[in-house]
This record gives sequence, C-alpha cells and structure tokens, in this order.
Amino acid sequence: MKKTGSFIIILVSVLSFLSCTNSTDPSSWSEAKINKWFESGEFLKGWQVSPDQSINKREFAIAYFRNKERWDKAFEFLKTTDLKNIEVKRHEIDGDNIFALVSEYMTKNEEDAKFEAHKKYVDIQYVISGSEQMSIAPVSKKGEILSPYDETKDLEFMTVSESKSYTATPEKFFLFFPSDLHRPSVKIGENAQVKKVVVKVKL
Repeated sequence: MKKTGSFIIILVSVLSFLSCTNSTDPSSWSEAKINKWFESGEFLKGWQVSPDQSINKREFAIAYFRNKERWDKAFEFLKTTDLKNIEVKRHEIDGDNIFALVSEYMTKNEEDAKFEAHKKYVDIQYVISGSEQMSIAPVSKKGEILSPYDETKDLEFMTVSESKSYTATPEKFFLFFPSDLHRPSVKIGENAQVKKVVVKVKL
C-alpha cells in the first residue's frame, strides 16, 4: 500500500513538472525557452520577414498565446496579401479585433514627429517600401502629455526623456505594445516616400 502511495505521488509530481515544462503560458517560461520560440519564427505562418530584435519577446509570447487565433490571422494576412500593390485604405481582417491600415507618405523631420502609445491594440508595423526611423521608449521614460488619450482612436501623444532608434526597412517588422512608446515615420537622411502597413491586433 505504501509503495502504491509513493508511486502515485511520484507520478503526480512528474506530470506536474511536464505540465509546467510544456505550458503555453510564457510568463513561466525560461529566457532560453522564450528565445528558442522567438527564433523559430513559427508564429510567422510562413511570412518571410524577420521580427526586429527590439521586440519584447516575453511580452509578445504572452500576448500571442492568449490570442493565438488573432495573431495567426494577422500574420496569415501579411503572408498571403500582395503588399506591394495593396490599396491605401483600411483593410478588414476580423472586424475590430484585427484590421490593417495601409498608408503612403513622406517621412518627417524628427521635430515634426511625436511619440505615441495605444492601450487596446498592438501594432505590427511593416515598411513595405522605402525606409524610416523608428524610435522606442519604455513607459518609464514618458514625459509631457501632448494629447490626452483618445479612446475612440486608441491614441495618445507624449514626449519622452530617452529613447532608442532603429531603421525600418522591408526586411523586418516591428511590434509595439501598450508599454512601447513609439515614434515612427522619421526620415533617414532626406525626406522620402514610404509605403507602410500597420496591422492592429486587439489585446
């Protein structure tokens, strides 16, 4: 009887361990497991564009597994759509849960661009053609509020005390979560034409 009891305890322990190891809640994953998942690119659904290394891998993994169906639809759209010839407008993917905003514009001077943030949606920002500077700052670097949060537009503008800048090209995409204050659309060298798609994924 004691042997049976001991066996059951061991079996439960092993199953609990395996459950934790294979958990689809990345908040409990090790850094190594997070990095392995991110580098595998399985979430891309075959889209041949690399995620920028500025992306918060753990935050992305948590958001992805909480709403896997939405993220899969978003990346499927990016993979299967002729982005070079896509029309400049809003494209419906899954109602207000997922949609794409396509725009064409001239890149801005740094002093004319503002940092922004969202609360309801994550941005997948991808420069289809051209290049621009993306600057990112954590919420802890938030400064003066330039425009209060607009719930209808899911948009707020602010200054930041410190940020890091990255070059956005058609070779990679960026993800901006509510914790990422970001300033896209800034020129690199001379002002130039850019075509971009921003896929909005509701949290």
